Amino acid sequence: MNYKTPDFIKRYPGNPILDASKVPYEAVQIFNAGFAKYNGKYVCVFRNDYGRGKEDFEWGKGKINLGLAFSDDGVNWEVTDRPCWEIHTEENYRVYDPRLTVIDGKCYVCFAMDTAHGVRGGIAVTEDFDKFDILNIAVPENRNMVLFPEKINGLYMRLERPMPVYGRSAKFKESFDIWSSKSPDLRYWGDSELVLPAEKMPCCNSKIGPGAPPVKTQYGWLALTHFVNKVDYELPAWHDGWNKIYYGGVMLLDLENPNKVIGIGKTPLLVPEAEYECDGFRGHTIFPGGMILEDSGEVKIYYGAADTYEALATCDINDLLNFVMQK
Repeated sequence: MNYKTPDFIKRYPGNPILDASKVPYEAVQIFNAGFAKYNGKYVCVFRNDYGRGKEDFEWGKGKINLGLAFSDDGVNWEVTDRPCWEIHTEENYRVYDPRLTVIDGKCYVCFAMDTAHGVRGGIAVTEDFDKFDILNIAVPENRNMVLFPEKINGLYMRLERPMPVYGRSAKFKESFDIWSSKSPDLRYWGDSELVLPAEKMPCCNSKIGPGAPPVKTQYGWLALTHFVNKVDYELPAWHDGWNKIYYGGVMLLDLENPNKVIGIGKTPLLVPEAEYECDGFRGHTIFPGGMILEDSGEVKIYYGAADTYEALATCDINDLLNFVMQK
């Protein structure tokens, strides 16, 4: 089925808002960034893949670091003169896909880390984006973590996406789901629960996962998601065999019990349609990573496009709530 981005979603005419040309050091792909308002500025921590390109693509070639950018309006960005975080050790290959949440005056960064023994999701804290103190790294295989911006019933809470393989039949091998965990101190996590299984996500025939950190509204926690449809034909990519379409979705979670889904978009919120979403390292890919609710009621949605660019879409909060609560 051919889906369409709903009319109330407006792509920024100047997209992409960030790409390699705006970065003053080696950069090839700028995407899957985290965003927040922090100390009077908009801040962005973005994933930068470098050391390989379309013409010399080779699996295992290239590196990743995290870059830093600031903005006065959330639209026009100034990238700092050097990356803010990079990890390359014998055990831990790289840190990537940051998500930002401000809690009590500190900025917390959820991240993914590729290691010699699997993919691990983690949480770090920073006050200056120069020093990152890692508080927690989960066992493999778990990633796509996002933090709620306040304690709920006295505990911190995060959404996450484990990646079980042996526990799934061959038919549902990649039908990964959205889970939650709780913590008293952001270091020790447990009390994990299933929030949304992939088979309950409309328009999805593969995996799902959290997108941007949840935003609090009077009706519930708005949480962006990503979800995947596998197709039986090859899509544009820098490598052979790419057959996944990534969409942006949205769900509404109960304020007091965010494990309870009280609303869900029945169709995709963001469909890859623009050229910068359909042609890049992996075409037809949208991956939401940031959502900011302005005092005016405008919602800024930041998303990775084609695993190559960072883009912006906006909408009105009332339209977004109506979309997610429609029966």
